[in-house]
Amino acid sequence: MNDYDFLTPGRRTIQLEAEAVASLERRIGDDFRRACELILACRGRTIVSGMGKSGHVGRKIAATLASTGSPAFFVHPAEASHGDLGMITQDDVVIAISSSGATNEVVTLLPLIKRKGAPLISMTGKPDSPLAKAADARLDIGVEKEACPLDLAPTTSTTVTLVMGDALAVALLEARGFTAEDFAFSHPGGALGRKLLLRVSDIMHGGGEVPRVGRDTLLRNALLEMTEKGFGLTTVVSDQDELLGVFTDGDLRRAVDQRVDINTATVGEVMTPKGKAVSADILAAEALRIMETGKITALVVEDGARHPVGVVHMHDILRAGIV
Repeated sequence: MNDYDFLTPGRRTIQLEAEAVASLERRIGDDFRRACELILACRGRTIVSGMGKSGHVGRKIAATLASTGSPAFFVHPAEASHGDLGMITQDDVVIAISSSGATNEVVTLLPLIKRKGAPLISMTGKPDSPLAKAADARLDIGVEKEACPLDLAPTTSTTVTLVMGDALAVALLEARGFTAEDFAFSHPGGALGRKLLLRVSDIMHGGGEVPRVGRDTLLRNALLEMTEKGFGLTTVVSDQDELLGVFTDGDLRRAVDQRVDINTATVGEVMTPKGKAVSADILAAEALRIMETGKITALVVEDGARHPVGVVHMHDILRAGIV
């Protein structure tokens, strides 16, 4: 068995499935447009149904639709015949998946779906099948051959079905003008959601935690403020509390190199004028990018009147799970 050539059937499978997927492009036509229009106009939910492997793929298609702006869920066709059909209303659209188009559990539901008045989209490889004939829009997922050498196990056909579902979801996503922020609201618990939703205002240190000195403050006293607040910087403000600049650990090193007397020099003489400051409304991920680009570890947060209202440190962003 150790001498068996596993690579050849593996590569053949990939090639067969890639060719089948490539052939789908020619099938994107009027029926695909009609399917998109039906889902886009739907006032209810998109119901996806299928048996066996088609059902497994259908669950993924429903999940992709739901997370990209087209509310959807999966209904098992066998369970639908025993009560779950009540989940489907006339305001919904049904996507029924069956490679043969004649799966008994699916075909049994067709007159009931029609009776409810819900539009039907079929995904089948048999255009003359009962499922295709009953559908308002017919998506062709037929394949010449399964990757399985026995031409029995659903392999190529399930891949093609999955890709057709993705094509639907992406076309609808673009038609709806669905944004990255919309996507994040469907994924608030994951790293992607945090990256797209978390703002500087959610994690910054504000109020009395913001280090603040006047421009005439002696450098030694500014160092005490920096040490007490622990951000490696202090803001330098005017009498009206407007941000004039920042004094950082880097500015201190440069002052030491220039033999500045910390007992007589004022912070205004050695500060970085203006310095890097951001709005509290920007994404924390953007603040992290600014830090990495500027090779700094903290940013001052200012309001619209140039008043320092907070400080955000790289550690705060990392603790929030942005990366």
